[in-house]
Amino acid sequence: MFQPTPAQADDMTQFHSDEYIEFLRLVTPDNQHEHMRQLKRFNVAEDCPVFDGLFRFCQLYTGGSVGGAVRLNHGLSETVINWSGGLHHAKKSEASGFCYVNDIVLAILELLKQHQRVLYIDIDIHHGDGVEEAFYTTDRVMTVSFHKFGEYFPGTGHLQDIGQHAGKYYSVNVPLKDGIDDESYELLYKPLMSKVMEIYQPDAVVFQSGADSLSGDRLGCFNLSIKGHAECLKYMTTFNVPLLVLGGGGYTIRNVARCWAYETGCLLDRELVDAMPQNDYSEYFGPTHTLHIQPSNMENQNTREYLEGVRAHLLENLSKMTCKPSVPFHEVPRDSTNTRNVSVDVEHISEKSEKGFSASLDKSQYENERHVAALRRQQSMVVRDDIPSSTISIMENTPSSEKSHDLPISATGLPQTHTPRSDEATAMTMFPSVSNKKEGI
Repeated sequence: MFQPTPAQADDMTQFHSDEYIEFLRLVTPDNQHEHMRQLKRFNVAEDCPVFDGLFRFCQLYTGGSVGGAVRLNHGLSETVINWSGGLHHAKKSEASGFCYVNDIVLAILELLKQHQRVLYIDIDIHHGDGVEEAFYTTDRVMTVSFHKFGEYFPGTGHLQDIGQHAGKYYSVNVPLKDGIDDESYELLYKPLMSKVMEIYQPDAVVFQSGADSLSGDRLGCFNLSIKGHAECLKYMTTFNVPLLVLGGGGYTIRNVARCWAYETGCLLDRELVDAMPQNDYSEYFGPTHTLHIQPSNMENQNTREYLEGVRAHLLENLSKMTCKPSVPFHEVPRDSTNTRNVSVDVEHISEKSEKGFSASLDKSQYENERHVAALRRQQSMVVRDDIPSSTISIMENTPSSEKSHDLPISATGLPQTHTPRSDEATAMTMFPSVSNKKEGI
């Protein structure tokens, strides 16, 4: 288990606007009455309230996701889990659906520094609109969202929304109706994801595992079991591609805990018994005190004909993608963290490596500036010896004493890298066009 470095404002403005992040940094419950205009402008109200520690909250979950991407980039892990991440609704200059900073977009931008193509999969019951919108015009990122559609928040994710310009066919939306069960979900999921992996051949996968698609969720209307939900994640591990696993929605809290505990066990190849051991929180899991839940008898409105029609339409779109996209050679930008005045203790890191890190480490590797940020995170992380797998990392978002990040803030908030002017053209070939489709925000 690892403790990531909290993200700082200049990390967040790799996607979000400077004004929006500065507002999140300054606003508090006590002074929000002084910022009424900005509250409305940035949609920080109602389902995105101001609360004590708001910016710190954003720093912690975003740092976990970006830090996980850094570990994948440097080959320190094959799979990284950050259950506190996955806030997929946030826009460039707007909060939405209790999502303030879009850690997913920022993590994907980090992955794009080392990977040509990144696949994003979203099984939250709500459409992953913020992530799709960010990458709607690029082929560097493919987004696939399975969600409830029709008079349901956020109201986006139509079957015909397929991307634009260079990103045409690289946005895949799977609109579903109430009551979908494990069998119906699998009828769509596995054939579609098999085809996506065959055609797109991503170098890394980001998986948003929102648990509000489970049966019995307070805000959801699907009927998935925990095993059915986890099967989607387990299926993606069979492709042996670097995997960043994030949390997301979920409003029956005891079932969220059940789901993510079971999925952590799946990723660690640990079989968890159904009977839950006694602990301080046992009262929350009564009266059954079991890991798994029983789906309800609600009606499945997704008929066989409807599902087969959706599947056929999406497979036809995927067949129009004739070859996997590629990018030209470029200079790799540095990691999203300050790398100045960082001393690397090679012996200290090598000692940790013997405890389970998968990378082969020697002093010459650390002399390369691109590795310094990953090593810095590694030095501040806590290793749990009781986890046997050396290739799965779990991010633990507790406060850290790390304070750095003094890189200049991008003037536009777009995914630009701080590089010398002579390197700007090279760096800009690295990133897709990431912007909010809504004009004037």
